[in-house]
Amino acid sequence: MERQIYLENTAWQEGLALMMEKLAGRCVPRNESLDVRLALHRITGAIVRAKRSSPHFAASAMDGYAIRAKDTHGISEREPRWLELGIQAVQVDTGDPIPEGMDAVVMLEDVLELGEVGILLQAPVVPYNHVRPVGEDIVEGEVLLPIHHRIRPQDQGALLAAGVLEVEVRSKPRVGIMPTGDEIRSPESTLQVGDIVDSNSTVLASLVEEWGGSATIWPITPDQPEKLEEAIQKMAASQDILVIIAGSSQGRDDYTSQMVQKFGTLYLHGVAIKPGKPVVLGEVQGKPTFGVPGYPVSAYLTAHLFLEPWVKHLQGLSKDSQATLDAVISKKVFSSLGSEEFVRVKVGRVGDRWVAAPLSRGAGVTMSLVRADGMLRVPRLQEGFHEGETVPVELLRPISELEETLVCIGSHDLTLDVLSSHMKAKGGQGGIASAHVGSLAGILSLRKGEAHFAGIHLLDPETGEYNRSYLQRFLPGRDVLLMNLVYRTQVFIVPKGNPMNIKTLADLAKPGIRFINRQGGSGTRVLFDYLLQKQGLTKEQILGYEREEFTHLAVAVAVASGSADVGLGIQSAAEALGLDYVFVGEERYDLAIPQEFMREPRMKEMISVIQSKAFQDDVLALGGYDVRDTGVFY
Repeated sequence: MERQIYLENTAWQEGLALMMEKLAGRCVPRNESLDVRLALHRITGAIVRAKRSSPHFAASAMDGYAIRAKDTHGISEREPRWLELGIQAVQVDTGDPIPEGMDAVVMLEDVLELGEVGILLQAPVVPYNHVRPVGEDIVEGEVLLPIHHRIRPQDQGALLAAGVLEVEVRSKPRVGIMPTGDEIRSPESTLQVGDIVDSNSTVLASLVEEWGGSATIWPITPDQPEKLEEAIQKMAASQDILVIIAGSSQGRDDYTSQMVQKFGTLYLHGVAIKPGKPVVLGEVQGKPTFGVPGYPVSAYLTAHLFLEPWVKHLQGLSKDSQATLDAVISKKVFSSLGSEEFVRVKVGRVGDRWVAAPLSRGAGVTMSLVRADGMLRVPRLQEGFHEGETVPVELLRPISELEETLVCIGSHDLTLDVLSSHMKAKGGQGGIASAHVGSLAGILSLRKGEAHFAGIHLLDPETGEYNRSYLQRFLPGRDVLLMNLVYRTQVFIVPKGNPMNIKTLADLAKPGIRFINRQGGSGTRVLFDYLLQKQGLTKEQILGYEREEFTHLAVAVAVASGSADVGLGIQSAAEALGLDYVFVGEERYDLAIPQEFMREPRMKEMISVIQSKAFQDDVLALGGYDVRDTGVFY
């Protein structure tokens, strides 16, 4: 097949509208009849009416005696009256049918006296007192549920009470999902260099199920036109919506747009979004067809923008609007003109305002979706947002959960994830939302009121002490407490067996040794610069000094993958990836907590967890940590 370039750079809203205009009239919801007891969360396909009244007989609403109201006429405290049992009064329990001829119930507690042959009353009773008449709850023929209603447990109860045993519901849209690519492997496969795990199929299938559809994952299809054509025709014969993963870009093996054009109609190839630009919109055999990019974030985003509306449409629904809130952006966000960009953010309430901290923006960074609390949209004709600007954030988590979240902006450490897990294990919803920007940036976030606390490990080269002097310099006059979280071991992370025989800092200056650095402002970077100065070395002597990563694990991964020979990081990161290391020294990692947040229950809960033996035992199990002062304030 001849390779084509993108056909359009259209706004995604226009692309979706075009597809709906072309196909929505031909692709309409279908109904099926379903047992009410199996219909939870299904969408009604027609108005549902009651087949019988409920209750279908006059019933007692109380425990007491069924009577004729006329027999109590004229009764008063001065002139009480006996009613004969079995003739004028019949004992009934709640829910019992009202005996023929009776039209009221008197409660047990309203009986003045109970005798062997009758009951004594001292007040008259009106007709139908404490009687549930026929149809009090539901009347035969009454509308129980409207069309396009999502059936809830209470709805099932009402339907059964009204004699409705089967209900017309929308058939679940059948969505075929076909992963493609010579390099794609099933999750259980043993991976070789260049192989990529097929995680997208499961994510998209689960989204479809969440939206009310029924997903079928097709076998992985290689980048061979004949096999791709055969697979897409089989999928079109049995499914209502087709999704083809990967093959939508401009590479040599990208055939999706051409297949759609060959067997149907190609509406659009390429929309103005980032990530997710190379999406394909079309139809095959009259079925809505989507070619989604292979990068996980792109696949997730384009599924929400294009696939979700169609799954909802085939159930007679509209796409739900996303809950939003206004938040202050913690750092400047740059974006190129021409594409609407979707930036993942962490969100937390600090004081009386919400704060959004941007996460990694790579299209292949799956964990940015896992960690994200919300999505920030940068309009296509805007170059981004300034730091401190108030922006709308579309939420991916409930506000109730975010209300309980503590925001930590600062240096990365593995123990923060352990801490968040322990907090949630105690029944909390929020845990910790941490943004890894380095120690110095964390202190500046405290100054701007954008975090509850900051993880810091900044060495003062003049005194050899950690953290306190930086707080005095950047937060003068601010009452900030320092609590030790851990002492941790800084090491040179090297491959297993240390093939480059790195033993000292001076070895990093040897020709050909590739170093991986931490970002400027991080405590590890400050330490490394201090060590270079102490040894009389310059950054120009270190190959890779300008190459930066934002976490210790990212440094370890660079070494493990072979893209670097050595990096400075914490011992636990090396051990997590099975790497070797060379001891450099011990450092103090503290939490800087402004005094005003110490009164908050969630902060007290966090400190309690930090001081617990269970948390400290889990920290020690990571390796490379000392908890001798954990939870101690300085």
